[in-house]
Amino acid sequence: MRVLFVSSEVHPFAKTGGLADVASALPAALRAKGEDVVTVMPLYRSVSRANLRPISELTDVELSFGPNSGVWSAFAHDPSRTILIDIPQLYDRDYLYGHGEDEAIRWAALAHASLQMPSTLGWQPHIAHCNDWQTGLIPLLIEGRRDDPMLAKTRTVMTIHNLGYQGHFGSLAVGRLGLEGLEDRLHQDHLDDGYIGFLETGLLAADAITTVSPTYAEEIKTPEGGAGLDWLLAQRSSVVTGILNGIDVDEWDPKIDTIIPANYDSVDLTGKQECRTTLLEGFRLDPAPGPPVVGIITRLAYQKGIEIMEAPLRHFLHTWDLRVAVLGSGEERYEEMFEKLATDFPDKVGFYPGYNNDLAHLIEAGSDIFLMPSLYEPCGLNQMYSLVYGTAPVVRRVGGLADTVIDASLPDGNGFVFDEFSEDALGTALGRALDLHTRPAAWNELVQRAMAGSFSWGERADEYLDLYRSLT
Repeated sequence: MRVLFVSSEVHPFAKTGGLADVASALPAALRAKGEDVVTVMPLYRSVSRANLRPISELTDVELSFGPNSGVWSAFAHDPSRTILIDIPQLYDRDYLYGHGEDEAIRWAALAHASLQMPSTLGWQPHIAHCNDWQTGLIPLLIEGRRDDPMLAKTRTVMTIHNLGYQGHFGSLAVGRLGLEGLEDRLHQDHLDDGYIGFLETGLLAADAITTVSPTYAEEIKTPEGGAGLDWLLAQRSSVVTGILNGIDVDEWDPKIDTIIPANYDSVDLTGKQECRTTLLEGFRLDPAPGPPVVGIITRLAYQKGIEIMEAPLRHFLHTWDLRVAVLGSGEERYEEMFEKLATDFPDKVGFYPGYNNDLAHLIEAGSDIFLMPSLYEPCGLNQMYSLVYGTAPVVRRVGGLADTVIDASLPDGNGFVFDEFSEDALGTALGRALDLHTRPAAWNELVQRAMAGSFSWGERADEYLDLYRSLT
């Protein structure tokens, strides 16, 4: 199975969120099963060129679409079979995503260059797997290139990682995107309204649509979860599939994690206590044994439920002996909220503004409880990391959280789940977690069930392969 996998970010080259992790792990899992997968992304300024080699066949390739013209080159990172497209005037910038006048051109160029590769290399993909709005033009462009023998039989998969981001641009941009002869395949009413949506375009043209969890696949067909595209997804429901993301078990496994100070497993949790001590000492919090540690690793945005965290946390910080370790960055108001909590409870709360991968591993390993009360969550990875590390997640019953966390009130429970997006509902769920933590035998049973779960990409890759084969 030959798969052209296109993404705007791929770990470890460039990352702003979970998309980069998926774009690294899923192709790797497919390759491990013997499939021929080539991953494509832009060569940003921030990407190190130390281990990249130029591809001679893809050097100074002419690129022409709409009124745009120029050349592009490609570099390969051989172990990962990732090809990075170098167009300095578009990608040699301090940011991955911007709001400039040429933002639509940047992602149209990625689409056009990606589709020049098969012919230039003599490599015919069975599947073009597109990820989020930045790649949304690819399914439509392939329909317009059926006379290219390298693309004549290529089928397209469009994966929605977060429907909240859709890539809307003024309709005047259409003439600059290289869509000549395909204008009638765009959403005509939206063109009349003055805009084109890149994600919408991909969803209209793709042979198959996937989301990153089964529950999210259903949520996005509703007005409440569809972000304005529920009508389209309901209309195309027969080709919409939810496939839960996996996690990279070579990186996220407490038995072999090289970042944390001590390894452990479900049989011997001694190392988890050492991780707890290291975590609390790093935040200059009281490491005395006993009090539960609540971990939070998040983008500081309304979607992540930050709005409903402060009141419950303040209540339990006043009434319980507990510790809170927070890692995150985002909206200034939320950073100020956690800074104030750390100031008001200096012996109980630690806050690290930004992202630090080593600290993320340590929080997962050293915490007892993990807070993830999202307004919506297409899949989520941290709740799966938490389960694997024996850290009980407290989550809202949405998207991938609903598909991975089972409430402790049930026989196979592995965490704590609530429904209403409110401070009271979160507080009740967190209170149940803290209460169970006071009963060591019951808590250990919960931890054992959590750590018994399997979230590897190998199983998920099989589901994608089944989908690819059904299309080809």
